[in-house]
Amino acid sequence: MQDLNDIALFAAVVKHNGFSAAARDLNVPKSKLSKHVARLEEQLGVRLLERSTRKLRMTEVGRIFYEHAQGLLDGVAAAEAEIAAVRAEPTGVVRLACPIGFTPMLADILPAFHRRYPGVRLLITASNRRIDLIEERIDVALRARDQLDTDSQLIVRKFGEVRQRLAASPTLLARLGEITTDNLSQMPTLSMNEQHPNDVWRLVHATGGAIEIAHRPVVGCSDFLILERAAIEGMGIALLPDHICERAFRTGALVPVLPEWTSGNVMVHLVFPSRHGLLPATRALIDFLAENLIKALERCREVDPRPAASFEI
Repeated sequence: MQDLNDIALFAAVVKHNGFSAAARDLNVPKSKLSKHVARLEEQLGVRLLERSTRKLRMTEVGRIFYEHAQGLLDGVAAAEAEIAAVRAEPTGVVRLACPIGFTPMLADILPAFHRRYPGVRLLITASNRRIDLIEERIDVALRARDQLDTDSQLIVRKFGEVRQRLAASPTLLARLGEITTDNLSQMPTLSMNEQHPNDVWRLVHATGGAIEIAHRPVVGCSDFLILERAAIEGMGIALLPDHICERAFRTGALVPVLPEWTSGNVMVHLVFPSRHGLLPATRALIDFLAENLIKALERCREVDPRPAASFEI
């Protein structure tokens, strides 16, 4: 096993094309450089450099050794940079993208992030469109989709799953009477589909069966928060994710409709361009979201909403 210092000093001599220039750049005696290179040649049993009073050149075996040695030194430098980044105090700007429906959950946990990392500034893009991280210079994106992102350029970190539940206000249910899968399509509904006047809900039963409900929503909007508010105000029945309707279910502002029917699971995950070279602030945000969003999603799935009959209308 060769001394890494000997290898590094040999590479410096080659890089600066001579002992004198390398000694000046490194601020070490020329004699010390010569001693280390000579020791390296002795241990390897080959001549790496041809020296004369006027010039220096690598031997063929020296050139081969230098190419491999430089790769080794670059790897060591990268490893040291990674360690320094981990140890550094997170500061600077991090750009985060997330679906609009996750903004309330983020709003709940971001104050704790700020208290832990006061030097980090967040720029948050809330949008339901697909964000191109590279093109739009986004550091981290939170996504909720039927399948995990398969872009080979991105690193994926899964957090959990959410379902969508049918929900309505107690007053609306009292006015509508009994709701079944047969008459659901005739009820006033609220939809995520903002492009078309008609929509289809694909629902899965707790036992595994599936149905499609075609309906004509009174409101179509891609913002779950607007649909939640409209449902609370009694405008119609909405299909809302766990993390949107959780609080309203707990307080009774909304109650479940056909609770045995939900949407299929949607996978919540983070994507970011690379694990290597992440700035401390970006790594801190990723780790914080992994810790706290997982807990929040678990709380949402634990909600056991009371059936509509248990509310006094």
